[in-house]
Amino acid sequence: MVNTPNVFALVRGASEGRTRLNAFDNSLLNAGVGDTNLMRMSSILPPGANQKNIDDLDLPKGGLIPLAYATIDSTTPGRYISSAIAVGIPEDETEPGVIMEFEDHSKLDNVENIVRQMVVDAFDYRNRKLREIKSIGIEHRVETCGATFAAAVLWYE
Repeated sequence: MVNTPNVFALVRGASEGRTRLNAFDNSLLNAGVGDTNLMRMSSILPPGANQKNIDDLDLPKGGLIPLAYATIDSTTPGRYISSAIAVGIPEDETEPGVIMEFEDHSKLDNVENIVRQMVVDAFDYRNRKLREIKSIGIEHRVETCGATFAAAVLWYE
């Protein structure tokens, strides 16, 4: 049995690279999770999870790290790309929260507005009261080959 995460951190990164995979990898390095193995999770925040800074988490190099993330890349010079993540915290701390991810070939304001509305909708569908939304995102104007990445890293302490 795996321990249920009790902390989360919101991270973001953007970068250029020689290839799309290199740009993605560089965006992970920029976000502080580049030397870990990402385990993409569905979008539920465990009940009572507390937010921390990524630098305060002792993530093992090469470790399997659960997270929900948004990423996008492009090889079109001058194009804007953006990724954002939003976490909905419920009023009732015994209930789970919701994590939503979104990415698009557009400016960050648009992407972040959409992902925040996705959290509101998810709480409405669950008939759960929303206390607050925490979000983070990043925008990048492609030079040659760029990528953006935004994530909610889940961890157990």
